[in-house]
Order: sequence, then C-alpha cells, then structure tokens
Amino acid sequence: MTIFDVLSMIGGLSLFLYGMHVMGEALAKMSGGKLERILEKLTTNKFMAVLLGAGVTAVIQSSSATTVMVVGFVNSGIMKLKQAIGIIMGANIGTTVTSWILSLSGLSGDNIFIKLLKPTSFTPILALIGVVFLVFMKNEKKNNIGTILLGFAVLMFGMDAMSTAVKPLAEVEEFTNILTMFENPILGMIAGLVLTAVIQSSSASVGILQALCVTGAITYANAIPIIMGQNIGTCITAILSSLGASRDAKRASAVHLYFNVLGTTIFMILFYLINVFVPWPFLNDVAGAAGIAVVHTAFNVLATIVLLPMANVLETLAIKTIKDKGEDEGEQDATLQLLDPIFLDKPGFAVAQCQKVAAVMAQVSKDSVLEAVSLIGAFDEAKATHVRETEDLIDKYEDQLGAYLLRLSEKDLSKEDGHIVSTLLHSISDVERISDLAVDILLGVEQMYKKEQEFSKKAMEELRVYGLALKDILELTIDAFINNDREKVAQVQLMEELIDRMNKEVKKRHVKRLKKGKCTIELGISLSDITDTYERISDHCSNIAVSVVQVDDEEVEAHNYRKEMKDNEAWFEQKYGELEAKYVLP
Repeated sequence: MTIFDVLSMIGGLSLFLYGMHVMGEALAKMSGGKLERILEKLTTNKFMAVLLGAGVTAVIQSSSATTVMVVGFVNSGIMKLKQAIGIIMGANIGTTVTSWILSLSGLSGDNIFIKLLKPTSFTPILALIGVVFLVFMKNEKKNNIGTILLGFAVLMFGMDAMSTAVKPLAEVEEFTNILTMFENPILGMIAGLVLTAVIQSSSASVGILQALCVTGAITYANAIPIIMGQNIGTCITAILSSLGASRDAKRASAVHLYFNVLGTTIFMILFYLINVFVPWPFLNDVAGAAGIAVVHTAFNVLATIVLLPMANVLETLAIKTIKDKGEDEGEQDATLQLLDPIFLDKPGFAVAQCQKVAAVMAQVSKDSVLEAVSLIGAFDEAKATHVRETEDLIDKYEDQLGAYLLRLSEKDLSKEDGHIVSTLLHSISDVERISDLAVDILLGVEQMYKKEQEFSKKAMEELRVYGLALKDILELTIDAFINNDREKVAQVQLMEELIDRMNKEVKKRHVKRLKKGKCTIELGISLSDITDTYERISDHCSNIAVSVVQVDDEEVEAHNYRKEMKDNEAWFEQKYGELEAKYVLP
C-alpha cells in the first residue's frame, strides 16, 4: 500500500463523514422540527416509543441526534425518564438502516438490476438531480432535497473511495496481524468503542468497518466484537450532552449507556458461551458489508426484545447511579426549561420551543394587566405584589428568551424559521413593555389608594367599558400570536383604532365634569394617566399582532397595515361600526 493509497483513503473517509454530516443536517432542516415534536407528544406506551424512536432515527440517520434530543426533553421536563427509555432503544434499531444502505456498495454481479442497485450506478444521477435542485431551484424545500441528495452522493462516493483505497491492505501482513488481535473480544470491543467515541457516530464507524471488508481480511470473528464496542461508543454523545443538565437528563444518558452495556454483555456472554460447546461455523468466514449490517441489526433488535421488559430495571439502575441530592437542586422555571441549549442543534424544533415560551410570556403579561386593572376602586396589597413579581418574571423571560433567540439566529435556519426568530425578537420587547405598563397602572391606583381618592361613579362606568375593550384586544392579540390567526390580526388593528378614539372621548367627558365641578384636576390627571396607559398597551398589542403577518412579509409595519385596512373604506366602516356598537360609553 503506497502513500497515494493512504491519501486516497483519508480523502474517501473525509468525504464519507462529510456526506453523512451534510445529509443529516439537511434531513433535520427539512423536517423543520416536526419529527422532534412527534417524539415530544409521545404517549406512555413503551412499544410505540420504540417504534417512534426507530422511525425518527431512520429518517434523520443518527441515533446520537435522537438520543441527545431525548436527553433535552427530559432535561426540560417535556418528557419523563420512563418515557425516554423506549425511544432510546428504538433509536438503536433505527440507526441500523444506515448500515443497510451502505451495504449496497458490496453488491456484485452481472445482472442489470444488481448493477443499477450499486451506488456507483445511481449516485451520479442523484448527484446531478441534487445539483439541479440546489443551484437552479429557488424553492427552499427543493434546495433541502438537493442538499440531501448531494450529501448522500458524497457519502457513497467517499465509501467507494475508501473501499478502493484499502484493497491493497489485503496484501499487507502487518494489517492482517492487527486484525487478528481483534479476534480477542475485549480488544475488539475497545477498538470499536474508541473509534465510535472519537467520531461520535456509530453509523459512520460501522460504515468504515464495512469499507474495510473489501480487503477480505475482516472475518466475523474480528467484526462482531468491534460492532459490540461501537454500540457502547455511541453513548459518548448523549453523556457529553447531559453534562451540566438536570439530574433526570443525566439519568436518561445513563439509561442509554446501561442499555448498550447490558445488551452487549448479555449478547457476548451468550454468543461465546454457545461457541464453546457448539462452535459458530461462520466465525472465520470473510465478512461482507451486508453481513456487517445483519450483525448490527440483529444485535440491536435482540437487545431491545430482551431489555424492553426490563425498562423499569434500567430506570432504577439509573436512579441509583445518579442519586437524589440531600438538598433540592433548585427548581428552574418550567417554561424557561424549554429553552434547553441541546435543542439548538435542531433549529426547527428550537424555534417551536421559543414560540411556546413567547406564548406563555404574552399570556402572563396579559394577566398582569388585567390584574392591575382590577385594582381600580378595589385595591388589594397581595394582588399589587403579584403584579410587581410578574413584571420581574417577564423581564427574566425577555432576557433568557432574547439571548436564546440570538444564539438560534446564528444557526442555519429555513427562511420561515428565520422570519419567526426575527419577529419574536421584536415581539418580546412589546410583551415586556406591556408588563411594565401594568405596573404603571398599579402605581397610579396605589397613589390614589394612599391618598384615599376615588373616581366618580360616572368615571368608573367609563373605565369599566374602556377596560373591557382593553381586555378584549389583549385576548385577541394573544390568540392571533399563538395561533398565527390573520383574521384576529385585522380585528386587533380595528380594536386599536377604537381604543385610540375611546381614550379621547373619556378625556373629553372628564373635561366636561371638571367644568361642572364634579371632578378635581388631581383625579383628572390620574384618570388621564390610566387611560393613556391603556392606549399605549393597545399600541403594543397592534405591534405584536402585526408580527404574525411579518413572518411572511417582514416589511409590513403596524401603521401601514392599519392604513391599508382604512383604504378599504366600506369594509373598515362596517367592521368599525360593529365594534362601536359593542363598546358604548355610558
């Protein structure tokens, strides 16, 4: 084997690993977080968990990615440890699909159909289609498909280059001697474990083993221990992802490790024990790419069949290993736990998590405003304290969600997800400002309470109707924001226009009462401050609602959106008239 063969092998390995990475990233991007959301909504049925884990992993071509996501789910409280076990087992089965795809490179024969199935026959066509989709198509979905096809083509070309480059190793006596060492089960397992831990992909390490099969020097006696070690080595990714995570997240990664260690131990003991009494006839046969895939699949399926009924044992073992601390770890806000850094590697799902947090933040901010409004004429110290505490919580939400969104914006996002991140970054400042304005209402009411001042009965009636309009625009805004409801966006803009006019009318009525001596200037200032705050809240509601439209057209602004509505004069007057009839000041 010459230096040029070594360089070809390194080049082939590089292409293989890069192709696998590109394909996996494109698959994840194309799914847009949908696969992760399927896992998130998992039922407690452990058999369904195994199937889902296998299915998702087969699609994204990475058991490590699936397991890391599960660790993230457990860490953020989305999923219980018991639910995670089945998915972890299923992920091990799903990852074997890659080895079957790679085994196509080992096909041989003169039959036309067999030739067509060989990667060297169909990958050039896939590569050409991929280039066309990626270079000449403007549709983002087609671009992703093109990237997947190109990633797969690069992967298979890399596999072929590796196989071609290592063929001369068959004539190298030293290489054969090294492989003979791996017939020792312990040494073989260590070799497979180390290789997989380094490249953090059991699929890739199995692919490398399949490529080496073309030398004719790999026997099943060599391959089986290495495959067993590869299954343990893949646990390193989940272990690393759980560092610094919650106790249950560490337990989820421990379950992954114990499943593979116990499965490997049971398999190896039984396999070699049987071999003592009834020698396996195929052990000294030369292993092929398809044979490697068979062993890889058989082990993971059998391990799951044996250990799935023992899921509770694995859970108990993980709990005993990662013990409860004597003191409480300190409860983190359940909503903010959704912003787990682990999810950043799956941007589509991370965006969905951000939307959930933003929705909760908006809901809490709305409730704070309504609680502050309820204090007018009925001051309550406990409620006042809660409004202040809520404002602090909203500030915390904005800080952490904003920082998370900024990190997410640096990822390779789809066009839609990019717009969502951008609009969320703008919207959360409006949501935070609404909670600040709730405190402004509270401060005005508190000042009146301390001075033992009260609004007149007429002013209270006007504020009641005005407050009802404020409550409705807040609820419409939350509905539009959470459900991406464009019809509600238009209603919010109409309500914002109504509240502007109501504010002017309430002030005008106060001036009339002031002239008649039915109200004081000081109370008038307090009333004006409160009604102006209502109007400012409605302005922020308008901005939040328009952000729904900005997902598709980021150039849209709230003022221009309302102007376009007014340009449709007949429709605007009709809808506005209906609102005026509903909110009539007494």
